Amino acid sequence: MPRHFDPALINDPFDDPGLYVDLVFEKRALLFDLGDLGRLSPRKMLRISDVFVTHLHMDHFAGFDQLLRRLLGREMTLGVYGPPGVIDAVEHKLKAYSWNLIGGYEGNLRFRVTEMDESGRAASASFSGRTQFARRDEEKRQSSEGLLLKESGIQVRATTLDHGLPVLAFALEERAHINIWRNKLGALGLAVGPWLRKFKEATLRGADDADLIKVAWADAEDEKPDALPFGMLKKEIMKISSGRKIAYVVDCAYTECNIERIVKLAEGADTLFIEGGFLERDSAAASKRRHLTARQAGTIARRAGVKRLVTFHYSPRCKGEGEELAREAQDAFLRAGSEKVDRLFR
Repeated sequence: MPRHFDPALINDPFDDPGLYVDLVFEKRALLFDLGDLGRLSPRKMLRISDVFVTHLHMDHFAGFDQLLRRLLGREMTLGVYGPPGVIDAVEHKLKAYSWNLIGGYEGNLRFRVTEMDESGRAASASFSGRTQFARRDEEKRQSSEGLLLKESGIQVRATTLDHGLPVLAFALEERAHINIWRNKLGALGLAVGPWLRKFKEATLRGADDADLIKVAWADAEDEKPDALPFGMLKKEIMKISSGRKIAYVVDCAYTECNIERIVKLAEGADTLFIEGGFLERDSAAASKRRHLTARQAGTIARRAGVKRLVTFHYSPRCKGEGEELAREAQDAFLRAGSEKVDRLFR
């Protein structure tokens, strides 16, 4: 199966958190959290189309200015998603600068900022360089099951966790892959053509088996039906395989409510990126600061049935003990025979 997206942590596990997800075939990228972006090359920054902010602590949002500086003057719209307050935060960031000369830029940089509360209500506002980033509020809507971004190939969902304030956790999923068996297509006498795109669209929207799908035949001389039942085509020429899924979780207390929400969000993920910054001996300190220990992160990953675990966002008090943090997470994760655990050291 082709790799449609390629995720990588931006910084060392002891530095600001951030996940860069390159959408390989779309020449763009998604960014989860806006901490220090100094390690991202200008080329990578210019690929970013959407940013997902967990919360507004400095190590998760201070990089907004770096990204703004790099994108200024480009003809583009940047999507920003976060918890309640992120619209105000972006507005205040933009108001901190003077824009009397922005009309001299060729490109018009725009921001469309969306915040989602715990009940799933989403509010949006836009900011355009053409109006010196004046705020324009948009109509509020109800998000379905935390769905923030839905495109033809991918979708991003969020859930709200408790860190003493609302924090969003995110899951990025590819849509299901629909594979057409060319040999079976040929055996039926059907031709490859635009009709297959409509057949795939019918599959994604859950068409009824009795629905008729217009088809094209390889041999148009013989008299054949213009359309065939969707159910027959689905059975004969198609195979559906699930897309990849990753989840991103930082800054949350080890409470049953948080655990349940993370497990539901990350269930079956190919990779779970999750904070695990305290050793178990420091669990009291982790609890006081509403963070996870490495062992707790591994336990959650095991409960969610993920295939791969990456821990990061390590506490400075554990500097020099990164290997031990990873080992504690691994022990908890592998206890029930999950596949493997990864950690990043640079």
